Amino acid sequence: MNNKKVKIIAILSIIIIIAGIIMIITKGYNFDLKYSDANRILLDIGTTFNNKDIKSITDEVLGNQKVMIQKVEVFEDAVSITAEEITEEQKTNLINKMNEKYGTTTKAEDIEITTIAHTRGRDIIKPYIVPFLIATIIIVIYMMIRYYKLNAFKVLLKTVCMVIYTQIMLFSIIAITRIPIGRLTIPMVLTVYILTLVGCTSRFENNLKKVDGAKNRE
Repeated sequence: MNNKKVKIIAILSIIIIIAGIIMIITKGYNFDLKYSDANRILLDIGTTFNNKDIKSITDEVLGNQKVMIQKVEVFEDAVSITAEEITEEQKTNLINKMNEKYGTTTKAEDIEITTIAHTRGRDIIKPYIVPFLIATIIIVIYMMIRYYKLNAFKVLLKTVCMVIYTQIMLFSIIAITRIPIGRLTIPMVLTVYILTLVGCTSRFENNLKKVDGAKNRE
């Protein structure tokens, strides 16, 4: 890769990281409904139901809000409705439409709106930090031994820097594009992590072949 391409990539990377930082400071990350501040109500329908029917009701009452619908209880005859915000008026409208749809007699005053607290980003990734660090240490030690001819310290430095760089880029892109932080975040992190290590390994292998080839020619 020539110097011109390296400069272009470096400039684009800096722009993306700065834009990501600005988005994080001004708007924060876009958390999935499961991990953000939300309201929830639990309704006993008393019979099996289709989530699509519930969704059509919530769309009518709650508008364009993010909504999570889950079947609960052993016989899946109750529904948990989670939304960004459920007002008392919306709760009453939801219950009335549920009563009309399923012939139930639920009273609005008997149903409470539960507030769900926002889950911090660090609490989501906390269970993965130690395994991630252990795996990284083992992999880096192996690479230092495998590619010692390329200078073990340089192999360590390049690998760690690339892992950190790609993760910063990933979270900057997530912030800019407003991809929700949720169940797909960790798989995305692991995918980028693995691809980074594969890329580093491929580059080290090519450099090692060049070194060995030069020694053979001598």
